[in-house]
Amino acid sequence: MSQGETDLGLMLSTMSVGRRPGTFTYVSVIDPPPELLAVAQAIVTEEESTTLVLPVQTAEAAGLGVTVELAWLTLEVHSSLEAVGLTAAVSARLAACGIACNVIAGYHHDHLLVPVARAEEAVDALFSR
Repeated sequence: MSQGETDLGLMLSTMSVGRRPGTFTYVSVIDPPPELLAVAQAIVTEEESTTLVLPVQTAEAAGLGVTVELAWLTLEVHSSLEAVGLTAAVSARLAACGIACNVIAGYHHDHLLVPVARAEEAVDALFSR
């Protein structure tokens, strides 16, 4: 059983949101070179390719297309990997505002990648009650 909070109400009432410095993008690479793997902020291996979340400058320097520019928000509440409803609750708040969101779950926190131009609006939406 993973450690962390499982009570949805408590998680929502005590969480804060941090923003990782920089602007990020998703890239899809068939055979990612080690230098990109070393700087990737997240890696997802799929059947079709490997998805890397990279700083925009890194993707551009590697000659990879930047199709989206995202802000990286971190839900600063230690949610359990077995918690139910946190992703749904924050997604619903952002969806109600028409803000796209990609979620990455880490062991200790959930991370949201949202359009960089709407980052502050996304933070405000997460705290609307």
